[in-house]
Amino acid sequence: MRPFSGSDCVKPVSGCINRAFGNKEPWQVAAITATTVLGGVWIWTELSKDESLYVRGRRQFFKLAKKLPAVRRQVEKELSKAKNDFESEIQKSNQHLEYSVRLPEKGLTKEQILGLVDDHLKAGHYSWRDGRVSGAVYGYNPELVELVTEVYGKASYTNPLHADLFPGVCKMEAEVVRMACTLFHGNADSCGTMTTGGTESICMAMKAYRDYAREEKGITRPNIVVPRTAHAAFDKGGQYFNIHVRYVDVDPETYEVDIKKFKRAINRNTILLVGSAPNFPYGTIDDIEAIAELGVKYNIPVHVDACLGSFVVALVRHAGYQLRPFDFAVKGVTSISADTHKYGFAPKGSSVIMYSQKKFKDHQFTVTTDWPGGVYGSPTVNGSRAGGIIAACWATMMNFGYEGYLEATKRIVDTARYIERGVRQIDGIFVFGKPATSVIAMGSNVFDIFRLSDALCKLGWNLNPLQFPSGIHICITDMHTQAGVADKFLADLRTCTAEIMKDPGQPVVGKMALYGMAQSIPDRSVIGEVTRLFLHSMYYTPEK
Repeated sequence: MRPFSGSDCVKPVSGCINRAFGNKEPWQVAAITATTVLGGVWIWTELSKDESLYVRGRRQFFKLAKKLPAVRRQVEKELSKAKNDFESEIQKSNQHLEYSVRLPEKGLTKEQILGLVDDHLKAGHYSWRDGRVSGAVYGYNPELVELVTEVYGKASYTNPLHADLFPGVCKMEAEVVRMACTLFHGNADSCGTMTTGGTESICMAMKAYRDYAREEKGITRPNIVVPRTAHAAFDKGGQYFNIHVRYVDVDPETYEVDIKKFKRAINRNTILLVGSAPNFPYGTIDDIEAIAELGVKYNIPVHVDACLGSFVVALVRHAGYQLRPFDFAVKGVTSISADTHKYGFAPKGSSVIMYSQKKFKDHQFTVTTDWPGGVYGSPTVNGSRAGGIIAACWATMMNFGYEGYLEATKRIVDTARYIERGVRQIDGIFVFGKPATSVIAMGSNVFDIFRLSDALCKLGWNLNPLQFPSGIHICITDMHTQAGVADKFLADLRTCTAEIMKDPGQPVVGKMALYGMAQSIPDRSVIGEVTRLFLHSMYYTPEK
C-alpha cells in the first residue's frame, strides 16, 4: 500500500502522553503504568504465554492513555484531518468522473457502458504499461488479453460449485493445479486447489493445518512460526482463525530468517513452520532446507510461500541461475502457495495452494452435513466461484507453455540482475541481502532513503516503501524487460542519488516524511486507525 497522506495524526500522541505524565521520572511512569494495568495483564499472560508481559503491558498502557480526554481529543482531531485528506485525494483522482449513487432510471447502452469503463480505467497517475511501476502488473500482452477476454466471456456464467453442470471447468481447475504441482516438483500424491489470490492460498493452508493439528494432535491453542519478513497474509490468517503468529527476526546481513532463533520459537502448540521463496520486502529466500529439517525433526508441517516468486522461482534454475532447493523436492515441505496471476501472467484473481499429501488438503475443505438445504461442501473460502477466472488462468498457462514461461523467467531475472549490479555501483545506497529472483531492495546509511523514493516518484517511478528498517524496493516484471526501461531506471536512480548526496543530511519532506515518521510511533494501534481510514476512503462516494 502506498504511503498515507495525513498520517501525521500519529504525531501528537506521544506528546499528549508526555503531557499527561508531566515531568515524572521514568521509574515513576513505569510504576504508574504497572499499577494501572498489572492485574489485567497478569490474567491475560496466564491465559496465553505466546505474548510477553512487556508486549501486553505496553499495548494496554497505550490503550488506557488514549482514553485520557486530552489525548483522545487530539487523536480524534488528527484522525478527522487524515480522513479528509484521504477523501480529498480520492476525489482529485476521480475528478473527471461522475458518481452514481443509485441505479440509473433506464439501463445504459453497450456503447455508453464501454465509454464509462474506458474513462474509469484512465484514472491514475503512473504509466504501468511503460514499466514505471514496481510489481502490480506482471505482464501485458494485447494478444493474450484478447484471448483471455474471449475465454472469460465464454465461461463467465459458470460456477464449479455446480460440478454436475460444469464438469469441464472443474477439469480445467484440476489441470491448473496439477501443472503447478509438476513445476514445483510435486509427486503423484501432491494436490491442491485454486484460490482467488495469494492471501486466500495462505489462509487456506493455515485453516487446514489448524484443523489437522486439532484433530490429530489435540492442539487447541495453535501458533505458527514465521520469519519477520513473511507476508502480512499470515497475520490476517491468524486473526481470522485465532492462530497466534510467532515472528522470528532475520539475519541483519542476509535478510534470511535466523534459523537458531527460529528453532527456539517452536513449542508444543506450534502447528506450522513457514519460509518465504522469496519474501516480499527484500526478495531473499529463507533457508527452506533448514526449516524443513526442523519440521521433520518435530513432526510439524512446513509451508513455503512462493506467491510472489510464482513460476519465476519455480523455473529460475532452469534459466541458468543458482538457487537452493525450496519446493516439494525438499523433504519436509508439505505445502506451497504460488500466484498464477503474478508470474503465471494469468488475469487477476487466481492463485494455487498445493499440498504434498491429500490428508492436509482434506482439512482445508469445509463440510456441513445437517443443513436443510442439503449436504454442503466447498474447497475454499468461497462457495460460488468464478469459472471464468479458472478458464482464463488455464488458457493462459496453455498459451504460454513451458518454453514461454522459461523465456519469460530468463528475461525477468536477467533484467533484475542487471539492475542489481547497477544499484550496487551507486555511491550512497546499498542492496539488502542477496536478491534471489526479481525483487531488489535498497537502503542507505548516508541519507534518508525516502528522499530517494520521493525524487523517483516525481520522475514517474512508483516503488514500494519498506519499514523496520527504512528501505524501498522495485519488483521487476515483464514490463521492465522492455527495451530501455532498466537503463532509464538506473540513470534516474544515479541522478537522484547524486543530487541527494550533495546534502545528505537534509530531512525528507512530504508524504514520505510521514511514512518514515510513522515507524517511530510505539503505539501501532494509532497506525491501524489511520490505515482503516485509508481503506474506508477507497469506498468514498459523495452524499449527493
